[in-house]
Amino acid sequence: MYTMKNLYLLSSCFMLSLFLISCAEGQQIKIDDFSQEEFDKYWYNGEAELARYELKQARYGELHKGEAVLIFVTEEFREDKQVKFEGGDRNNVVPILKLNFTRKFFTGLYPYSLMSSVFTPVDKNKPTIKVTTSAQEWCGHTFMQINLDKKKYKSKLFSYFQNEGDTEVNLPMAVLEDEVWTRIRLNPAELPTGKVRMIPNTQHLRMRHLPIRAESATATLGQYNDENLSNKPMLKYSIDYSSIQRELAIIFENEFPFKIISWSEKVKSGFGSEKSLVTTGVLTNTLKSPYWNHNSVSDAHLRKELGLESSNH
Repeated sequence: MYTMKNLYLLSSCFMLSLFLISCAEGQQIKIDDFSQEEFDKYWYNGEAELARYELKQARYGELHKGEAVLIFVTEEFREDKQVKFEGGDRNNVVPILKLNFTRKFFTGLYPYSLMSSVFTPVDKNKPTIKVTTSAQEWCGHTFMQINLDKKKYKSKLFSYFQNEGDTEVNLPMAVLEDEVWTRIRLNPAELPTGKVRMIPNTQHLRMRHLPIRAESATATLGQYNDENLSNKPMLKYSIDYSSIQRELAIIFENEFPFKIISWSEKVKSGFGSEKSLVTTGVLTNTLKSPYWNHNSVSDAHLRKELGLESSNH
């Protein structure tokens, strides 16, 4: 019998020497060293990392204020059934880093609520196992799921909208943009750079009602400085999709645990407009907590500590 921590120790997930990565311009980028002990202490202490971001979301040709929350936590996951392990045979159990990524914003009168869950094994040699995304707004809602199926991905979409309907798609193996966020936290030295085939972010696909497929993209990693964001050394990971006119940049600290400080997403506005708008998320608050235990009315003060808009609901 083995534990999640033992699985991590057995995997060859990290090189414990100073990482060097070449960015697109040939510059050598140093990624800060970290130890196995540091990783264990941060990710296997029975807590999740909660991070709240001030969100400005592009929608309907305008930027709308809102908030995003990124929740990172390690779990044990069944590779065969692709669900959280809760007991029984452990033969197909692997340790993962799970991300729950939520966005909430209003467009005039009515609200949008989106959530993605990403399940990425700690072992760098294993691909992300599963991604789910749901989107709710007053017109209707959608649910999308991507599952690893041997050497390909399978996608299912259930949607209120006629042109999307209920669909299933087989996809060749490609990098999932959704997993970039978990890869940064596990080990940014493993981020793909150069010309890549990448499946775009599922929240973006649902808001733009786009079909799911691998797109050609160029990914780069470089140093980044902005004392207004952090006084620590930072890196910027950029993805440029020429085929769908979309650019994503994620800023994160260049020291363990590689906290994500901000991101920006440039897209065509759509809805009859050709202008480009930039969605941004900027970190405002973080909290390490076993949040699943804080479900009492008396725990509502923690919402204020995390900087959420209302501590009353």
